[in-house]
Amino acid sequence: MTARTILKQLENQCVLIVGDVMVDRYLMGSVTRISPEAPVPVVLHHRTDDRLGGAANVALNVHALGGQPILCSVVGADADGHALIQMLPDAGIRADGLIRSADRKTTVKTRVLGNNQQMLRIDQEDVHDLQPADEEQLIGRVLTLLDEMPVRAVILQDYNKGVLTPAVIRAVSEGARQRGILTAVDPKKANFFAYQHTDLFKPNLKEIRDSSPFPVEPTLESLQRAAAFLRKNIHSRKIMITLSEKGLFLDDETSSSIFPTIPRNVSDVSGAGDTVIAISALALAAGLDGRIVAALSNLAGGQVCEYPGVVPVRRAILEEELDHWLHQHT
Repeated sequence: MTARTILKQLENQCVLIVGDVMVDRYLMGSVTRISPEAPVPVVLHHRTDDRLGGAANVALNVHALGGQPILCSVVGADADGHALIQMLPDAGIRADGLIRSADRKTTVKTRVLGNNQQMLRIDQEDVHDLQPADEEQLIGRVLTLLDEMPVRAVILQDYNKGVLTPAVIRAVSEGARQRGILTAVDPKKANFFAYQHTDLFKPNLKEIRDSSPFPVEPTLESLQRAAAFLRKNIHSRKIMITLSEKGLFLDDETSSSIFPTIPRNVSDVSGAGDTVIAISALALAAGLDGRIVAALSNLAGGQVCEYPGVVPVRRAILEEELDHWLHQHT
């Protein structure tokens, strides 16, 4: 099987993404001097670049590989929420799963870059849980879309910004299971153990270390112990733990392995986890073998780290790297 035929299987898979969306805003400029007012660089602003971030970046990655993303979340009834919604059609993402709320502001992460180096980040956000009315409306919207659309996988993308409340997690997970739809989770600490009986659970090494009662190291034996702990507590079918520059670990109940990453010129790790959960959910929905799922996820997550800012995977590069991996491992 070639990389092209493998990637072809990801096309037209309908994936519904539920979670925290945000605007990743970049103020880009050049630095030639230090301010006379304080010992800080002066950035001469050249341009502002707004990008889709958080769960919206997961949707971008699904679309980049030919999938059909449906994004469900709650944004503010503010200018930034409007700007985020306006970006979706050009990105190939359906906007009918988004709800606007007067009770919260849209999350915006503003990064100031001087000479292509990040110098400062400013966050505007509300991190409290959704109000009950917004919670109910979001759950209703998700369940309606699950009935109306040929959804093959649901991704729950958690950034601890308050959209994925325990009630939302429970209702969406149960709704997907009742309809025979695969569920994949990219968790954060606050509701780490609320995700029960999922098909794929994908923390990173820091997140499993923060939630485990014992030390976890990036070795096979230690990660196998962590996977057994997670399976006992959340009953997930597959456990994937991303290990940054060391690659990723996958345990599928019958076997477990570490998949090393290839050497990279790392520019920015932002958004790599979004890419991994998008690719792995797409691949599982397509029925691909666990080793191929891990290899695809590992290569795609590493690829996006070579570019500044939050960017989706580039299919042509992924195909080339996957062909090389297949040549080495088959």
